[in-house]
Amino acid sequence: MPLVTVDLPRDLYREKHEQISTGIHQAQIDALGIPADDKFQIFTPYDPEDPTPRFNTDRPAQVIVGLTMVHRHTITEKQELYKQILLQLGRIGIDPSDVHIPLTENDYHDWYAGSL
Repeated sequence: MPLVTVDLPRDLYREKHEQISTGIHQAQIDALGIPADDKFQIFTPYDPEDPTPRFNTDRPAQVIVGLTMVHRHTITEKQELYKQILLQLGRIGIDPSDVHIPLTENDYHDWYAGSL
């Protein structure tokens, strides 16, 4: 069950967060074979006009799709996941060059999910 955090411009959140959520989830199903009901996402909208620089780039409206998951997938599977996320987001008009996907892996003992 990957935990997905999405930082994105507030206007994009208002307009397309449901489509983004569905696309990222579908990418995980297609690339990693996760169950369809295994959806854990947190969205954090931000204002690109905020005077505090978020990104050191000339493209201030970045979409960050952070993934935290158990270390069990191959490099090929992770690369397929990146590809599928970019394809899904591209279908709804998000430029792949505006997307960053940091992935953090840990082990099963690093998670608590409601029972010991």
